[in-house]
Amino acid sequence: QVQLVESGGGLVQAGGSLRLSCAASGRTFSNYAMGWFRQAPGKEREFVAAISRSGHYADYADSVKGRFTISRDNTKNTGYLQMNSLKSEDTAVYYCVAALTFSGSVYYQATDYEYWGQGTQVTVSS
Repeated sequence: QVQLVESGGGLVQAGGSLRLSCAASGRTFSNYAMGWFRQAPGKEREFVAAISRSGHYADYADSVKGRFTISRDNTKNTGYLQMNSLKSEDTAVYYCVAALTFSGSVYYQATDYEYWGQGTQVTVSS
């Protein structure tokens, strides 16, 4: 198993930036594709971004493309989500996720990921 712990959430004004971190422990982090999902109050959980095991491939939801950047440092067992030009609609609990895989793919469905962090709140004030 792998344990995931997010950090870096908080309150920020619209137009500002935050960087979320996801610290992984328990298994070889480079064996896992990872991603970020979010859930706003009263809304469905939604895909935000995903990155392959090696970090060579990444993809994003249309709503965050050009503003968010996902990355990872396998030597530090940590993933990141850099969020720029934040909007009020980005307010949500953000979850780091991981999927054990032997491929170089990225994954888009919540059901693709077996491991989830506890979530970190991001609030963007307008």
